[in-house]
Amino acid sequence: MERENTGDVLILAIESSCDETAASVVKNGREALSNIIFSQIDLHTRFGGVVPEIASRKHIEKINPVIEEALAQAGTALEDLTAIAVTCGPGLVGPLLVGVSAAKAISFATGKPLIGVHHISGHISANYIEHPDLQPPFICLVVSGGHSHLVKVKDYGVYEILGRTRDDAAGEAFDKVARAIGLGYPGGPKIDQLSREGNPDAIPFPRAKIAENAYDFSFSGLKSAVLNYLNGCRMKGEEISQADVAASFQKAVIDVLVEHSLHAVEQCGWNRFAIAGGVAANSSLRRAFAGECEKRRIAFYCPSPVYCTDNAAMIGAAAYYEYQKGVRHGLDLNAAPGLQLS
Repeated sequence: MERENTGDVLILAIESSCDETAASVVKNGREALSNIIFSQIDLHTRFGGVVPEIASRKHIEKINPVIEEALAQAGTALEDLTAIAVTCGPGLVGPLLVGVSAAKAISFATGKPLIGVHHISGHISANYIEHPDLQPPFICLVVSGGHSHLVKVKDYGVYEILGRTRDDAAGEAFDKVARAIGLGYPGGPKIDQLSREGNPDAIPFPRAKIAENAYDFSFSGLKSAVLNYLNGCRMKGEEISQADVAASFQKAVIDVLVEHSLHAVEQCGWNRFAIAGGVAANSSLRRAFAGECEKRRIAFYCPSPVYCTDNAAMIGAAAYYEYQKGVRHGLDLNAAPGLQLS
């Protein structure tokens, strides 16, 4: 889709949907001039997961310093900005409200337009930052702690959901299985690392298929199979290889994600495929998709790991195309924890 060149568009973007406080200045939707992230992982590890009230308080403490650092790193003053963007949903309501409130305050003080961005749209748009050649249409798999979506990207910001998880998201399953085998939180990176020492074919965990929709996912049965295996070993006094369990579980997840995604690509005939979201940082997943896409001559796109996990640059990239379409939000913009992708 061709658009008029209106000069450089600089967007200050804010992301606070979960436990990362992030701000970024993005130029023309494709270049991150800064990307500042304050992670709360260490704070929440002791609880085995994100505690929303603690996350909210830490966002309040860190939001202004993170924004100031993003502007400084980009060499940009508030008056240089074109617009202010912020994640407005989905996510945890308390953390979302901190980011939305900060963005509205800056928009009001500067008179700059305000743009609310869908978190999943941000993850998809992370690919635009590192792949200047990528343009819609393409298929994108979004896999994170809270989401597993297989999406037709028809145009910038125009989506059709082909499939989604019926129960646990892929990242959620990683966290639960990691906890069950004693790895702790966050589960995804720990399982990814431990799997390198294990045999992915050691344990035949199931791969779920949904009869009503070939593109939907289900990981609760797989999670239950892992728990049953662990309980069975303990009852029989058999030794448990953490590495084999991790590797076999991870392979079961990856097999399903790859099969469903590439089936969608071939059915659509678009020949371009991208991944996004926190689980997209998984090294085995990236290798599996890269190998399969090369075999099938499908162009494969994935962001660097720093742009897979929650960050504000991806929000700025998504906001740029909304800005170009004339999308503006008022100061009544509110956090929408259950916001649907449309």
